[in-house]
Amino acid sequence: MAKKGNRVQVIMECTEHKASGMPGTSRYITVKNKKNTTERMELKKFNPILKRVTVHKEIK
Repeated sequence: MAKKGNRVQVIMECTEHKASGMPGTSRYITVKNKKNTTERMELKKFNPILKRVTVHKEIK
C-alpha cells in the first residue's frame, strides 16, 4: 500500500485583487506534493471579479 501524507491541500489567493482594495476575494483550492514542491506555489488563474487571468499565490 502506498504511503499517504505527501499531498496536501493549499489555498491560492489573487494578489492583484488583494492589492486593488476591491471587496471580495478570488480563491482556489488545489493540491501539491510537499516533498517535491517545498516553496509556495504561484499559478495564473482566472479572477471572475476582475474578469481576467491574474497571478494567484499560495497562502498559509
